[in-house]
Amino acid sequence: MTRKYFGTDGIRGKVGTFPITPDFMLKLGWAAGKVLAGCDGGKVLIGKDTRISGYMFESALEAGLSSAGLDICLTGPMPTPAIAYLTRTMHAKAGIVISASHNPYYDNGIKFFSAEGTKLPDDVEMAIEAEMDKEMVCNESASLGKAVRIKDAEGRYIEFCKSSIPYATSLNGLKIVVDCAHGAAYWVAPSVLRELGAKVITLGVQPDGMNINVEAGSTKPSNLQDAVKKEKADLGIALDGDADRVIMVDANGELVDGDELLYIIARDRQAEGVLNGGVVGTLMTNLGLEHALTNAGIPFGRASVGDRYVMEMLQNKGWILGGESSGHIICLDRTTTGDGTISALQIVSAMVKQGKSLRELLDGVSKYPQTLINVKMAEQRINVVDQPPVKTAVADAEAELNGSGRVLLRPSGTEPLIRVMVEGKDGKQVQSVAEGLADIVKQAVS
Repeated sequence: MTRKYFGTDGIRGKVGTFPITPDFMLKLGWAAGKVLAGCDGGKVLIGKDTRISGYMFESALEAGLSSAGLDICLTGPMPTPAIAYLTRTMHAKAGIVISASHNPYYDNGIKFFSAEGTKLPDDVEMAIEAEMDKEMVCNESASLGKAVRIKDAEGRYIEFCKSSIPYATSLNGLKIVVDCAHGAAYWVAPSVLRELGAKVITLGVQPDGMNINVEAGSTKPSNLQDAVKKEKADLGIALDGDADRVIMVDANGELVDGDELLYIIARDRQAEGVLNGGVVGTLMTNLGLEHALTNAGIPFGRASVGDRYVMEMLQNKGWILGGESSGHIICLDRTTTGDGTISALQIVSAMVKQGKSLRELLDGVSKYPQTLINVKMAEQRINVVDQPPVKTAVADAEAELNGSGRVLLRPSGTEPLIRVMVEGKDGKQVQSVAEGLADIVKQAVS
């Protein structure tokens, strides 16, 4: 069935432009409440990142849910994965996160979690969309929902994060720079690391509602790289605005992306005898990771781009570890969704346990040169990939690589972009092929 509102990662767009408007969020809260309430009502958690529009949408969703008879638990600014965890442990009907992740402050969006702390099933999303087409009818006063604020949400989540690594693990002696992107983890992520014993230097921990992701976090790691070198730190950790993604920086200031982090966690789990299967990546995962895992005797599978598709393949295969190059890593033996803080802790724990630096843990994996060019589109859903000139250009690019690399074109699931990705053994050739292909795509969307 065609979706009207939900994309691969919830509902997202520019604030003030449909559907990211207060009236839509009011009705969305009501529609979700009608689908989720059943016969016994129940409660829904609402969390948010640090965008200024979060206050407005929080109030609108609260009113809509209350009108449908559901109680509301408000957490305030909290990482997206924290809402997944709290939804499950507080036995709520669902969790809602108001966030546009790594997007600029003037965007916002909505993500839903099920009672189990996972993304909502497709049939529930479709039921909510169907309810949106109906007239909104408020419950009688006696059956309206109530709202409360959860005062200890941060502490609950901090303890959960710490429990994701062995109890005896101490980070004493480690100096860590953490960049929270002025986002949802600005307080909890540094607190987790400090409570485990690390000396923590913070960046991106002064949110003002409009500086989320601005020259900070996992999408803009240059300040973190500089800080790690200046502070002579052992490593750096960069989260995105809602803290479900992480990339890291080694002691030399060099980036360690999601593919490399997946390799470290997989090898560590393998050494412990608890990997239980293989690793799921995506169509964008670097060939170098696939080859390194294969050499280590670890199976590898590619899912469509998007954490929900990684999750689907993990569940279908019965595996526990998967993720994306962007740093959205899923450790199902630790939690139910991608969690930047918990993923970072798995890496730091491996460093402590093995007595190795972050760079030393990467022994055995070497990434192929990869070029990614984002081509802006005038419309979100224009079909570019199947246009004849583009298909011909892709075939020509693949012929030029002659089996020594890959070409991938795909529309972004969250932004009006076509992503042009080329990788192969020869870096100069990869760059040239990618630029030529991107030029053809630009002509097609202009």
